[in-house]
Amino acid sequence: MKRLALVLILLLAIAGLLGWAISQSAGYVLITYDRFRYESSFWVFLALVACLWLLAVALHWLLGVLQVSGALVNPWSRRHRARRVENASRRGLRELAEGQWSHALAHLRLAADNDRQPLVHYLGAARAANELGEHEQSDELLRKAQEREPEAALAIGLTQAQLQIARGQYAEARASLSALQDEHPRHPYVLALLQQLYVQLEDWPALCRLLPELRKHRVLPPARLGELEVLAWTAAIEQAGQAAEPSEEAVQVLNQRWQTVPSALRGGALVVRAYADGLNRLGAEAKAEEVLFAAIKRQFDERLVERYGRVRGREPARQLAQAEAWLKDHPDNAVLLLALGRLSLRNELWGKARDYLEASLRFDHRPETCAELARLLAQLGDTESSNRLFQQGVGLLDRTLPATL
Repeated sequence: MKRLALVLILLLAIAGLLGWAISQSAGYVLITYDRFRYESSFWVFLALVACLWLLAVALHWLLGVLQVSGALVNPWSRRHRARRVENASRRGLRELAEGQWSHALAHLRLAADNDRQPLVHYLGAARAANELGEHEQSDELLRKAQEREPEAALAIGLTQAQLQIARGQYAEARASLSALQDEHPRHPYVLALLQQLYVQLEDWPALCRLLPELRKHRVLPPARLGELEVLAWTAAIEQAGQAAEPSEEAVQVLNQRWQTVPSALRGGALVVRAYADGLNRLGAEAKAEEVLFAAIKRQFDERLVERYGRVRGREPARQLAQAEAWLKDHPDNAVLLLALGRLSLRNELWGKARDYLEASLRFDHRPETCAELARLLAQLGDTESSNRLFQQGVGLLDRTLPATL
């Protein structure tokens, strides 16, 4: 109440002061411009200015009211459009995660066309179109994303490469990823996609060249990277040893590939076995025997021992003697005994071969051991025992065959 009284007193004082000023002098205002002429008393001019100011305030308020009401009534108003974009984005992203490709495509396209930051929507819509088999539309959406947000070229390029791999367009994906690698040589996901692509293409030499970058930038966990290194180098060696015709040139290519294998992997059983198999296949059996013997001498491995029993060295007798030396540390190893049986057969030591093969069967019933012994017994004239062993071997193989109706 006191504040209201003070306001009233102040208004009365201002009104009194204004009345006194008007009674003292009416004032005079003259405005001319070219042929325009305006003249009035000062107080009338001041009242006119006040009226214009009040009119401007009223007009501003009216426009504000109309804008609020327009947002509620007009479906194409800015506020309503933002709400529609938000709803389309939310629904489209959910449908994309649920695999509802056609609905996701429609909603994400709507969101992308009306959003100021449409990248996520364009990328999602391109993926949905790709899943529907609409590859041209998918590429068009990625082009629009590039036009709208050129600074997101990396994200768009990665998405394009992913979609190309999913379509089986490996050549196009390789070109896309190579271009991205040139611009972003250290980007982990670019390197990860290249690794996946090379595995798909079985381009083992290219994968081997990429492995140091994968390790340097820690693209994969150490255990997974170690497995990949063994797989890649083993496959690369196998590939080099599969020439159509054995020749010196083919052996030279295989040896050159072997020289590129990192020293830490050259002692691995799988890589050594692949190299020895390639040498054996290309006619360099003596070299294969030397490689296997050196690897087994460093570390005894059944996989290499099994191969050692298959290859033909320069001196079969010496090869048998070298393998027999391993019996001291591995007297009960069925694989070693099988290899010794095979080497004894090569040396035409039929009795020793039979003893080794029978000893191998006592420790482990393997189909190949049954077959080797059955063949030997047939050669020695023991047909009944030979047939029995062949049946045992077939029975062992039958356990690994799929069930039939």
